[in-house]
Amino acid sequence: MTKHPFKPGDEVEWSSHGSRTHGEVKEEIPEEKEAADRKVKASKDEPQYRVESAKSGRDAVHKPSALRPHRHSSSD
Repeated sequence: MTKHPFKPGDEVEWSSHGSRTHGEVKEEIPEEKEAADRKVKASKDEPQYRVESAKSGRDAVHKPSALRPHRHSSSD
């Protein structure tokens, strides 16, 4: 896996409350900052990603290891 596997605009999926959800990467976060109503501890070597849920429209922040490229299905 590359060090920075995602970029803004990428469609990704992640686990949320026991099920899978998907959305769009909105930004790579390469430093500590406030995002999605919490303090994000990120760095250039360990970035995190702010994503927007396609279902709820809400923001979340995830480490790259929690995200996967989204596979489209008929239920999207």
